[in-house]
Amino acid sequence: ILIIGGGATGSGIALDAATRDGDLKVACIERGDFGSETSSRSTKLIWAGIKYLATASAGLLSRNLFISPIQTINDFYDEFKMISSCHRERKWMIEKQEHLTNWIPIVVPFTKWIVWPPPFGHWLFSLFPVLAPAVFKFYDGMSGFACPPSYSIGKKKAGKLFPQINDKDLKYAAVFYEVQHNDARTNIAIAMTAAEKGAHISNYVEMIGAIFDEKKKVVGVRALDVIAGDEFEIFTKNLVFAGGPFTDSLRGLENEANDKDIKPAVRGAAGTHIVLPGYYSPNKMGLLDYNTTDGRFLFFVPWENHTLVGTTDIKSNPSTAPTPTENEIQWILKECETYLSKDLLVRRSDVLSAWKGWRPLAVDPNAPPGAPVSRDHIISTNPQTGVVFIAGGKWTTWREMAEEAVDKIVGKDGPKCKTLELKLHGGEGYTRNLPIQLIQKHGMSSDTAEHLAKTYGSRAWEMCEHSRPTGKMWPRFGIPLADLYPYIEAEVIYACREYACTIEDILSRRTRLAFLNKDAALAAVPRVSDMMASELGWSESVKEEQVSAALKYLNSYGGRFPQDERLKAFRAQHTKGDIMDIFNVIDMDQSGFLDKQEVADMAVRLGITLEGSELDEVFDHMDKDKNGRIEIHEFIAWLESAETDFREKLCMEFGLGGKKVEDLKEMGSGSLLG
Repeated sequence: ILIIGGGATGSGIALDAATRDGDLKVACIERGDFGSETSSRSTKLIWAGIKYLATASAGLLSRNLFISPIQTINDFYDEFKMISSCHRERKWMIEKQEHLTNWIPIVVPFTKWIVWPPPFGHWLFSLFPVLAPAVFKFYDGMSGFACPPSYSIGKKKAGKLFPQINDKDLKYAAVFYEVQHNDARTNIAIAMTAAEKGAHISNYVEMIGAIFDEKKKVVGVRALDVIAGDEFEIFTKNLVFAGGPFTDSLRGLENEANDKDIKPAVRGAAGTHIVLPGYYSPNKMGLLDYNTTDGRFLFFVPWENHTLVGTTDIKSNPSTAPTPTENEIQWILKECETYLSKDLLVRRSDVLSAWKGWRPLAVDPNAPPGAPVSRDHIISTNPQTGVVFIAGGKWTTWREMAEEAVDKIVGKDGPKCKTLELKLHGGEGYTRNLPIQLIQKHGMSSDTAEHLAKTYGSRAWEMCEHSRPTGKMWPRFGIPLADLYPYIEAEVIYACREYACTIEDILSRRTRLAFLNKDAALAAVPRVSDMMASELGWSESVKEEQVSAALKYLNSYGGRFPQDERLKAFRAQHTKGDIMDIFNVIDMDQSGFLDKQEVADMAVRLGITLEGSELDEVFDHMDKDKNGRIEIHEFIAWLESAETDFREKLCMEFGLGGKKVEDLKEMGSGSLLG
């Protein structure tokens, strides 16, 4: 069996096949890093489908029940069966893969007893605030009450547990539980376990063509080593496409020997997430907006000591870059304001990172006429080429999807699935006291020890052997990779022995620094490149190429400011204004003063390198009273007196043209722009 695609599904199929009895030979190739597309860009929840429970009920209690009763009941049954599977798989993940998962309580605030227009467009859900406690108890029961019990809290208790919540008009709040994980690490753990069980896996190997026999059956693939540039062939009896939203492009390669165009099987839906500082949410409680302004679910959850918010859902063609649109970021921020206390200022400058992923919505192009449409994932075989593809689904059901895919290949009389018995990479020997043990043996900070234990499980012992002394009283070992984050340099070395090939692999998935803080990830590039060059034996030219590629990719994430878009928007919207407008654009956090970082950020946006002593000099010139804060009067005085490249470029960008100092003095703070 050869699997194309190393996301959660593809890696899962490799693991399932490699652990079955018999003499199955298994290989899995991935054109990028494991989980580099959809599987690392989720909401980080292994959720059991509370939304699907609502949509299933809405479908059952609709006019279709009278128009097409049999079809409506069958649809409800299929959806309910899918939700039951989600509960079963979620239970397996939290109980068997304890080193990768944790429960997280999620609060659902209610400010009205009757909601109109109703969620999901169904009148019954206008009563959801009244029905919620019973609904969540039923949800608990679907997992055999294996989860912590849901409960309800009043306005006062809600304010204590979630002080950031807007309690104005709050009637009460319901709290239920879902499972949280680090999706990229779970994906790598699946792939590593597959390798341990005998599967041949490789990232950065891309399928570039199919090999056909005389009957136009696919018997192998032409592959490209993306790193080295070498091409080679891989022959197989069974080829499986697990390309997520990119599955149709793989199917196009399968169709090279045929004249007919392929019928699309996957429709991509793009979802954007943003990451805010941790102070936007309690450390161990999330929030669900079940009825956003456009009817979507929006999760607001603590993750890795930050706050993760998402997701949007927009139909679009998938692409590899994670670049989100500014409109989506602004929409999410606007939704946040609805449920957060009015004491909090939801600021654009607090967006530390933002990214876009794609969810594959699947249909079966090989299904016979009249076949039922899948409401979950599909597994389909092309009768002409013999190629199997799997698409759709969700993180929660990755193991079940893999089992079904291999069952389809080996047949009902073939060897049976064994993955329910498995612990993933790092699970054997893991204990809840592992963080304490790491602190006691290696003298590392508690934050780092917690991070290592929940990332690597029992493999943290191996990783810590690479840690180096800090030269401090405490922590004694574990040199930080970035200030204020638990990641340490030893993880770079260890990641290179877990298939990491690029700087971006380290900063996006082996650590999650790019997903948490774009600026911190960019600052870490030089150190990571030095360590990887030493570990992997890069030449100077290869190192330069790696750095360039990493900077390009990391800059495709969203961050604290929308780069040139904000300047363009300013020029488009402000044909008139005064110097205060310029001040407000630079004052990204809307604090009423400028700090050194904001001045440096504006320089970057203007294409000027302003750092070190040069930045200190410019800022010192602005900061007349030397308190580290530039007030508006100081900014105006600087504009009227300074003669620097930075000031000149600033004036040009904001429509002040080539105005000289004397002209600005005459114009003052009420000057017209342009």
